[in-house]
Amino acid sequence: MNMMNDNNIKKKLDSLYIVMPAYNEEEAIEQVVLSWYECLKGKAPESRLVVADSGSQDRTHGILVELQKSHPQLEILGDTLTTHGPKLIALYRYAQLKGADYIFQTDSDGQTEVSEFDAFWKKRRKYEALIGYRKKRGDGIVRKFVEKVVCFLLQIIFGVKVPDANAPYRLMKTSLVAKYCDRFREDYNLPNIMLTTFFAYYRENVAFRIISFKARKTGTNSIHFLKIIKIGIKALADFGAFRKQMREN
Repeated sequence: MNMMNDNNIKKKLDSLYIVMPAYNEEEAIEQVVLSWYECLKGKAPESRLVVADSGSQDRTHGILVELQKSHPQLEILGDTLTTHGPKLIALYRYAQLKGADYIFQTDSDGQTEVSEFDAFWKKRRKYEALIGYRKKRGDGIVRKFVEKVVCFLLQIIFGVKVPDANAPYRLMKTSLVAKYCDRFREDYNLPNIMLTTFFAYYRENVAFRIISFKARKTGTNSIHFLKIIKIGIKALADFGAFRKQMREN
């Protein structure tokens, strides 16, 4: 009888893939991984923390390999494209391939709070996705302004209103991500923005929750103002193509 009860408990555990892209984060990566690794406790044994580290030119990869020796649920994707967006797409597709029940995405720079994850996890069955809302941001007024512009453009182009389109703090059912992830080219640069847009446009059961977002304490942000402008110009063309596709469907 006890064995049967134990098996039933195991069946009820949800599997979680915590995924994060990394690039030149040698100063932060160890503490970030160790902190988020703790969130795998109490989840199905096949749960994983997966870091996409391709292209780093510092000790990030070596630190990850060393951590892997004592943390068996840590996995490294080292064969993705090198920029942030394509790494996210590769991570999402990897979690789908492995049959994860839930995907939680955050970044590897230490700007998000592990302590706020449990509130997301407790509501996982109430929503298809729960997305962070950075009402206050520690990463500067330029980034805050850019996010406001993005949300304004999404409202104009797609007719959706969201408080934060690109927050790197999102718990999503893998089945929901799978509905839309195949729409992205392997090299698409803004998958989180478009996932948020798809969720809102198709009226998925999604909620936004205020989160903390700290200033970067280590490393160097790889996206500067001129790069943001270039990404923005390309994004407008991509948004137009997605809008046309959505109207046709």
